[in-house]
Amino acid sequence: MHLARFQTAADAPPQVGLSNGEGGIVALGTAGDGLTLSDLLHADDPAGRVAACPSGETFALADVRLLPPVERQEVWAAGVTYKRSQVARMSESEAAADHYDRVYTAARPEIFFKSTAGRVVADGEPIRVRSDSRWTVPEPELTLLVAPDGRIVGYAVGDDVSARDIEGENPLYLPQAKTYDGSCALGSTVLLAEGPLDLPATTITLTIERDGATAYEDRTDLSQMKRSLEELVAWLTKEYSIPDGAALMTGTGLVPPDQFTLEQGDVVTIKIAGVGTLRNPVTRG
Repeated sequence: MHLARFQTAADAPPQVGLSNGEGGIVALGTAGDGLTLSDLLHADDPAGRVAACPSGETFALADVRLLPPVERQEVWAAGVTYKRSQVARMSESEAAADHYDRVYTAARPEIFFKSTAGRVVADGEPIRVRSDSRWTVPEPELTLLVAPDGRIVGYAVGDDVSARDIEGENPLYLPQAKTYDGSCALGSTVLLAEGPLDLPATTITLTIERDGATAYEDRTDLSQMKRSLEELVAWLTKEYSIPDGAALMTGTGLVPPDQFTLEQGDVVTIKIAGVGTLRNPVTRG
């Protein structure tokens, strides 16, 4: 069951809909009732709440504007949760290599603030390379939608765009490397969490196109994660309340080679099997 937020016009209020699997989206609730995605996801029984909603008009996806799956929720991210990420982070900064090595094996994971809801880039909108970065990459990540009580209630596709040269210069620059305009993108559809994911079958594919050709492509799957999804949520909420819920990116296992950086005009596509697709053009500066 895939849910999405959408608008039928630029000045129309956001609505919530259910994908019909045939290139359309069925509006849920009644016009003007103020139903939000959070209302559904944060219910005691989200699937039951969706089933109880009256169905409205069906729209073709081409006729609506899909919105990010966050309303007031903060976006957080976890790092060094895959072996490949550990190796990449160690290589980008010799001075801090030992820190990344130790956090991979430590009980406490790396968790950092990524974005406010209003700054999240939607599917089809441009992600951005900082003007002062010479080495920036996309980081494809399964993103968890978390209810205020800590339940994992949905899954989305995320891109934690990162300036690796800035972070590599000094680990204390991580907020500047990770949190800036155009650095956080989320796919528009949310897979309702009606049961645990099949980790090996949940593949993540990253494709970067440049000048009409594939410049980079690779894939991994969730079985390569060192930490469980529940563990990451538990650490996020351990001493931090999330009254509006939260989105939590879970780390990346796909890192382009060190000589590769995003350029103006590139197109980044991230596909997570069973969850969705996120596609964004790249701008710089």
